[in-house]
Amino acid sequence: MTARPLMLALSLLLSPVLAPSQASAAAPALAAVPQVDEAEAQRLAERVREETRHAWQGYMRHAQGHDDLMPLSGGAHDWYAQPLLMSPVDALDTLMLMGLDEEAAQARELIVTRLSFDQDIDVQNFEVTIRLLGGLLSAYQLSGDERLLALAEDLGRRLLPVFDSPTGLPYTHVNLRTGKTSGAVSNPAETGTLLLEFGTLARLTGKPVYYDKAKRALVETFKRRSPIGLVGAQIDVQTGRWVDRTSHIAGGIDSYYEYLYKCWKLFGDEDCLRMWKQSIGPVNRYLADEVRDHELWYGYADMDSGRRTETTYGALDAFMPALLALSGDVPRARRLQESGLKMWRLHGIEPETVDYSRMTVGSPGYALRPEIVESAYYLHHYTGDARYRGMGKVFFEDLVRACRTDIGYAALKSVVTGEKRDAMQSFLFAETFKYYYLLFAPARRLDFDAVVFNTEAHPLRRTWK
Repeated sequence: MTARPLMLALSLLLSPVLAPSQASAAAPALAAVPQVDEAEAQRLAERVREETRHAWQGYMRHAQGHDDLMPLSGGAHDWYAQPLLMSPVDALDTLMLMGLDEEAAQARELIVTRLSFDQDIDVQNFEVTIRLLGGLLSAYQLSGDERLLALAEDLGRRLLPVFDSPTGLPYTHVNLRTGKTSGAVSNPAETGTLLLEFGTLARLTGKPVYYDKAKRALVETFKRRSPIGLVGAQIDVQTGRWVDRTSHIAGGIDSYYEYLYKCWKLFGDEDCLRMWKQSIGPVNRYLADEVRDHELWYGYADMDSGRRTETTYGALDAFMPALLALSGDVPRARRLQESGLKMWRLHGIEPETVDYSRMTVGSPGYALRPEIVESAYYLHHYTGDARYRGMGKVFFEDLVRACRTDIGYAALKSVVTGEKRDAMQSFLFAETFKYYYLLFAPARRLDFDAVVFNTEAHPLRRTWK
């Protein structure tokens, strides 16, 4: 038996037991997707590479030294009073993986000559951690450039005060120069999506404080789950009390679950594996939902009773098939990805949210998000099924058709009308283009099993002893 079929067989054996309705349900007929053979996959990988170059060149011509390109007006957007080079840092490991050497050199030069964290600005700890800390650490591991690690350590040190709350749950914001914190109302994603980055920094610098602080935040979030095992949407980090007791897998909670499993995978931390095992069962029991022809979705529920409160699913929820596949539940991942494909095809590109019980759009915007192609990539890796490359071709061609501009890629105000928005966030480089490329490119471009992707798709490796 070859390695991939053996891996798939083992994943099926190790998959969590499905609820009776899910285990016995007849699978709905699969929607048609294009056939993608190896030659076509290579052609698509090259197209992704060229579109990445197109967007990067637009950034360099019109927004160099700033955070993001404004792809309609040709302007530049910064998150704060001083730019933190979000796009170059987020793009660097992608450019290296694609072999865009000239562009990677440009990004690295911008970072090492212009990026300074000695700024009197209040930044959002979560976004800065996943984009900048994660991006610097990954680029350091790929390049060996010690200047990138030095920047990462400087940033990590400036972020540490966020953990100095009475509960150990981090405040949402910190001033990079003064260390003053703010933002007491947070959410599980922001309190629990830090250990991959801070833990890697700890291992690479030999300073365990980074690991210990971030792990405590993850554990303290887990400890406050409800008696039925769910977490809520908002929490007060000073008191540890839930401010919003709605549970879901969407933005604000999503990557908390992702990091429970991935922190075990990267660090071998048994506490993380235990917390994951105690969390995924309630998620599948109370948040998973079946409608119509046995379609599988994940909705909203009350964290105490498990009562369904919304039938909402969206672009951010679409990370879940990847996480399910990674953790061994390939059958459930397959079913949920089919629902994501249906959501995408409702208007030719996915909206931010849909009401899956009626298949109507809730929030119509499209922010160039990567999660649905991330899941296609994971499922293709674990199954070898060309169907997921076919999905990827659909997603990519729709992205180019709807969002490409003369100088980059634009988010959409509405997938219904197709109206563009003058915004191109850095995760287009870090995640969206990267996952498309890895889905179509030969596996040798990156050893999937040797890395763990942070939630911004920065690959981290156990390069420490």
